[in-house]
Amino acid sequence: MNYKPDEATMMAYLYGELSPEENEKVQAYMRQHPEELEKIQSLQSVRDIMGQVQNKEVIAPPIIMAEGNVKSLWQSTYVRTMIGIAASLFFLMVAGKLLGTQITYHHSELKISFGTPNARPTAQPSLTEAQVQSMIASSLERNNQVLAANWNEEQQKLSKSISTNLDINSKRIDALMKTASQATQEQVRTFVASLQSENLKLMKDYFQLSTEDQKKYMESLLVDFSSYLKEQRKQDLMLVQTRVASLEKNTDQFKQETEQILASIISAPIGKNKNSY
Repeated sequence: MNYKPDEATMMAYLYGELSPEENEKVQAYMRQHPEELEKIQSLQSVRDIMGQVQNKEVIAPPIIMAEGNVKSLWQSTYVRTMIGIAASLFFLMVAGKLLGTQITYHHSELKISFGTPNARPTAQPSLTEAQVQSMIASSLERNNQVLAANWNEEQQKLSKSISTNLDINSKRIDALMKTASQATQEQVRTFVASLQSENLKLMKDYFQLSTEDQKKYMESLLVDFSSYLKEQRKQDLMLVQTRVASLEKNTDQFKQETEQILASIISAPIGKNKNSY
């Protein structure tokens, strides 16, 4: 059954304006949907509350005459504001009734709650020092047990890993030994011959490199010695030239002095020379 009454049908059911057939359909729908039944019951309670309000005689508003214009009291701004405030308060009261609003003020504390308040949990009795010490001891014991179990588990894993690695390495060494033992004498000789040829080649390369280095060293040494001889010869030539020049200078000076002495002897008077004898 896919029947679902609309809002107008539900309001007509609330005020008893439906036919018996439609009323039965709405009741069957509400039996299948308890939440709709709760809404109708809430509206019914509001309707009952509103029905208990007594009717009061409405006093006709006075007519205010101003400059020939007639203006009723309902059209004044003040009255409209008061009516709006009253309607808002009435709406809040109805909403609070439907939602179960509760407002309490206790010890300078304002509380607003909706629905049925939950029961406050009872205060737990405080623990004694012995109970706290017992709880700490039990917690430490459990922690030590967990640590010991973890340590044993890690130790077992480590031992297992070490044994596994040793087994694998032992198998590898056995395989290498088996392969080496299976090598024939000819293979050994071939291996030794290849080692000898490689060693001989290395020695030749070493001697060749050593000979080239020695040759380069000797060439550099001869070049340095030749340069030294040239420099020494150059210095010797300069020294000989200096001494020859000094000798020529001394010879010329001696010659000049000799000529001066001879000239002075020749120019001296003969009588003086006799007296001197």
